[in-house]
Amino acid sequence: MKKNDIFPLTITDMGVDGEGIGKYEGMTFFVKDALIGDKILARAVKLKKHYGYGRVEKIVEASPYRVEPLCPLHRRCGGCQIQALSYEEQLQFKERKVRNNLMRIGGFSEEELEAVMEPIVGMENPYRYRNKAQFPVGYDKNGEPVAGFYAARTHCIIPVEDCLLGVPENKVILDVVKDWMKAYQIPAYDESEGSGLIRHILIRYGFTTREIMVCLVINGDSLPAGQELVERLKKIPGMTSISYNVNCERTNVILGKSTHCIWGMPYITDYIHLRNTEDFSVTDTAIAYHISPQSFYQVNPLQTEKLYSTALEYAGLTGKESVWDLYCGIGTISLFLSRKAKQVYGVEIVPQAIEDAKSNAKLNGITNTEFFVGKAEEVLPAFYEKSEAEDEASSKMRHPDVIVVDPPRKGCDEHCLSTMLAMRPERIVYVSCDSATLARDLRILVDGGYELRRARAFDQFAHSGHVECVTLLQRKNT
Repeated sequence: MKKNDIFPLTITDMGVDGEGIGKYEGMTFFVKDALIGDKILARAVKLKKHYGYGRVEKIVEASPYRVEPLCPLHRRCGGCQIQALSYEEQLQFKERKVRNNLMRIGGFSEEELEAVMEPIVGMENPYRYRNKAQFPVGYDKNGEPVAGFYAARTHCIIPVEDCLLGVPENKVILDVVKDWMKAYQIPAYDESEGSGLIRHILIRYGFTTREIMVCLVINGDSLPAGQELVERLKKIPGMTSISYNVNCERTNVILGKSTHCIWGMPYITDYIHLRNTEDFSVTDTAIAYHISPQSFYQVNPLQTEKLYSTALEYAGLTGKESVWDLYCGIGTISLFLSRKAKQVYGVEIVPQAIEDAKSNAKLNGITNTEFFVGKAEEVLPAFYEKSEAEDEASSKMRHPDVIVVDPPRKGCDEHCLSTMLAMRPERIVYVSCDSATLARDLRILVDGGYELRRARAFDQFAHSGHVECVTLLQRKNT
């Protein structure tokens, strides 16, 4: 086998990012845009000793799960890896992905998982669900400003007029910004040279409030013709916040450290925990959140309601419990839990997020939360390692009833896991955006004296290979 050879391939499985997997003459090939059940002619594009990468030259026999994607750019754009797969099969793929990682990495048996895994929670309509979009800005071959998304594994911008995962308002905003750039000769950022001004257009949308935020990420200290842009954007119904963020670093990180609001509020407001999630009406049980450009906030509000409700159910709170919420962000889960707990302690490394969390608690009149800045793997041990205090509150901090953890993709730090085990909470609720690191961490916790009682996958990111999970661990009686 040589590079560019063409060969027949039957796709029998799919990888973690939705790439097709098949074997040819004993060699495993990973093929982008190929789906389980496809019979294709593949071209070898990269060869390793025991495996290779290919691309689809021709679909000889289409998979029974293959559908016609609604978006004409799905193959070029890096956002929707599996839009050509029927939504029902997408859910099955994601459920298998979680189950396989728990078996392969976590060492759980099929029998164990059969007893604890609950059906994946999908969406009724897997489009128009994202409340946040970040569009890189550049130029097309004619020198016109464009905004869109990067092609898979590149920094080549695919112009996107209207992403079907985002809200329709995104297209209106992009058109306004591009027209303003042309009218006032505002240059787009050139990544290769580090020159130009407009790097990204960040848009947030409150599904409950219909409030809109626009933040331009710029390679400079000021925004020329900024008021002219404001005059154009503020005509859009729902416009609430207009700002620019300064990022002059040669980096792939989108946002810089400094944000300047030039019109309206420095945040938008949205709600979670609604009785009626169909029309997003605000109820007495809803919790309000102020969301700034830097805030971490789940991008799929409908599924977030289901995800957090399940985490709350798994926590089994009665109003008497002390709870730690690790990697708490702006307090989304903390405030959600506070309605049913006696006291909630949140930890987050980003200082601004903690300020937002405190502000959100005050906004909702919640007084039984306390937030700390720092790494969870440092803050949690610091509290535990203090000498045993006399008062009940300090004892509850060191020995909580429940720990809820929602770490980044890399999972929990080893020191954090060991401290959680030392604190011996009755229950641990682990929310994860990466089932591989989840499986690794669950094995450590189970070996440390806990039982895996419940597990459920959630489709937070329809048409992509990503899947969210919630699991419940119960301390064994010893």
